[in-house]
Amino acid sequence: MERNTFILCSSEYDGAMEEMTVIGVRGLPIIHKGDDIPALICTRQSLQDGDILCIASTIYSKSKGYTRPLSDIRPSERAERLSQLNGEDPRFVQAVLDASADIIMEHPLVISGLAIVGKELVLRPVDIVIERGIITAIAENKNASEMKKISGKDIGVIITDTCGRSFRRGQTGNAIGWSGIPAIRDFRGDVDLFGHVLKITEEAVVDEIAGFANFVMGESNNGVPAAIFRNCPQWTGHDNLYFTKDEDITRKLLKKEMCQ
Repeated sequence: MERNTFILCSSEYDGAMEEMTVIGVRGLPIIHKGDDIPALICTRQSLQDGDILCIASTIYSKSKGYTRPLSDIRPSERAERLSQLNGEDPRFVQAVLDASADIIMEHPLVISGLAIVGKELVLRPVDIVIERGIITAIAENKNASEMKKISGKDIGVIITDTCGRSFRRGQTGNAIGWSGIPAIRDFRGDVDLFGHVLKITEEAVVDEIAGFANFVMGESNNGVPAAIFRNCPQWTGHDNLYFTKDEDITRKLLKKEMCQ
C-alpha cells in the first residue's frame, strides 16, 4: 500500500516545532503545454495558510512548453566529440551546450538539468534567472500568486529538481526556484547550547524541503509530481543560496583542471 501522507513529530521538549505533515498530490494527469498546474493541484488537494508547495521542475517545464523534440536537434562537431567521450546521445549533448551559459567540465560526464522524457527533451525553466549568484524565481512568484488566487491561501512555492552529489552515490532533490519563503535560515550571530556564537552556520532550508519532497514524489513511474508541507516552522534568513563565482572554490578548481 502506497503512503500519501507523512507525519513528522518533533521531540516533546521542542516547543518551537509543531507536528509537520507532508502530503503527496496524487491523481495529476500527464502534463502538456498550456496545462494550468495551480488549478490542477487545487482541485485535488486543499491548501492552508503557511503551506509550502513543492512542484517538480519537469511538469513545470512541460506546462510552459520548455521542451525540444530530439529529432529536431542537429549535433555539432563538438557535441559529437563529447558524446563519444561521455557515452551520451549527441543530440542530448547538443541541447546541453545550447542551454549552457558556461561549460565548467567536458569529461568524464555531463552534468545538467535536462531530462529526456519519451522522445522529447525537457529543459530547465528558462525564466528562473540567476543574477549576481542569487536565483530569482520570476515565474515562481507568478505561480505562487496564481496558487493564492485559486486557493485563497498564503503559501510558499518551491520548484524542485533532482541532482547528483560529489563524493556520494544517488540523487536527491534540490530547490531551483522558490517564492514566499527565504532560501537560507541564517543562524549567524546566534549562540549554541554552550554559549558559543555561531559564525558560519546557514541552513539551506529550501533544499532540505526539496530533498524530502523528492522522497515523497519518488522517481520512475510513481506519478506524484507535487507535495505539500504543512505546519513547517517559520524562519528568517536570505536568498543567497548560490555561491558567487569568486566564492565558488569547486568551480575554480574544475575550470583550472580543464585549462591544464
